Amino acid sequence: MSETLTSEKKFEKVSKILEKYNYDKTKLIPILQETQEEYRYLPEELLSYIGVSLNISSAKVFGVATFYAHFSLEPKGKYIIKVCDGTACHVKKSTAIIEAIEKKLKLSENKKTTPDLLFTLEKVSCLGACGIAPVVLINYTTFSQCTPEKILGEIEKIIKLEKNNGVE
Repeated sequence: MSETLTSEKKFEKVSKILEKYNYDKTKLIPILQETQEEYRYLPEELLSYIGVSLNISSAKVFGVATFYAHFSLEPKGKYIIKVCDGTACHVKKSTAIIEAIEKKLKLSENKKTTPDLLFTLEKVSCLGACGIAPVVLINYTTFSQCTPEKILGEIEKIIKLEKNNGVE
């Protein structure tokens, strides 16, 4: 009985998302988008649950989730740090920014998310802001003409904010 309650609780949020879309299989992408927003990634068991709930194969759900670069099957941090490494940013030393972030957060090419799920570092090809290069995006905030020091200062602010439970 307790295992059933745990399973129900685990799927409670995604069930509400499915209800919102009336279990309409044609709404798979928005369902996956909201599910990822809620859980910060798409766990395998949730993808299976969504497939069963929508009466579509798990293979189709996984296919959609893996086709679009926006979706992640790996846990992501609360703060997604996207560092542009396109030509303009690269020439203006975005590599130094990436290396500084990796060192500060103890991340690497193989380890992109901190163990506390606070930060995820992503190197991206282009953010479309070449005129203000190098550019870093933390969630929805753009930082222009970045230096390693500037972005590490922003990361420090976030760490302090989180330690103080959101109080500055």
